Amino acid sequence: MRIAVVAPSCPLKPEAAEAVQAIVAARGDCELAIHPQCYLSDGHFAGPDEARLAALREVMADPAVDAVWFARGGYGSNRIAEAAVTDLPTAAKGKVYAGYSDAGFLHAGLHKAGLSAVWAPMPQDVLRSGGEGAVGRALDWLVRRDAAALEPALDGPAMAFNMTVLSNLLGTSLEPDFTGVDLLLEDLGEQLYRTDRTMFHITSSPAVQKVRRIRLGRVSDILPNEREFAGTDVEIVEDWCRRSGIVFGGRADIGHDGGNRVVPFTR
Repeated sequence: MRIAVVAPSCPLKPEAAEAVQAIVAARGDCELAIHPQCYLSDGHFAGPDEARLAALREVMADPAVDAVWFARGGYGSNRIAEAAVTDLPTAAKGKVYAGYSDAGFLHAGLHKAGLSAVWAPMPQDVLRSGGEGAVGRALDWLVRRDAAALEPALDGPAMAFNMTVLSNLLGTSLEPDFTGVDLLLEDLGEQLYRTDRTMFHITSSPAVQKVRRIRLGRVSDILPNEREFAGTDVEIVEDWCRRSGIVFGGRADIGHDGGNRVVPFTR
């Protein structure tokens, strides 16, 4: 299997690339092609929008590439997502597109366009605690479709998103059909009042109200409020599910950490 790595958001750290290439070499069951664009820098981004889009479209159109692995999250994929899923090349439809966090903008658009998207750890994660296991889990699923890599409670159509990313893509041209899916959510680095505000927006969406249920992954690195917020992350999500008539399905094993599991977007 040939896996292409591109960076639609922020640059990939060279030490992460080296570590992941070593993991791939030791496995011997796949080939990793890290696009030079991953190391570009244009302020916050891994190169200007045009370069990030061109690299993504290049690997999408390459018939020798079996999977496209997004290098890392951060911010920026929304700036190129609409263009990325317009006039898709024929070869784009036979690939799987893997990543999470900011890649959710691309996942939504790709899934809506009928392509195969999957929430999965990314190359940059190798630098996290437990990161080698996370990267191995992503590769196990990409190469062998190893069920052991999956979020363990998946039992039907599912999607997974970072809360903030999902809230920002709702109502745009990227919004997919959520009808009947398990919607797995997680977040990182927010105050709880922002989580509360985000869940108001998510659960108020008529599109999201068509889900089978919402499950909550890890809400990590919670920032302190000026005043202590009345409620935990779980209580916030449960409350907004109750208010909107959405079933709360409990916890999910996803998050911005080395324990992050794989969630294929399925219909």
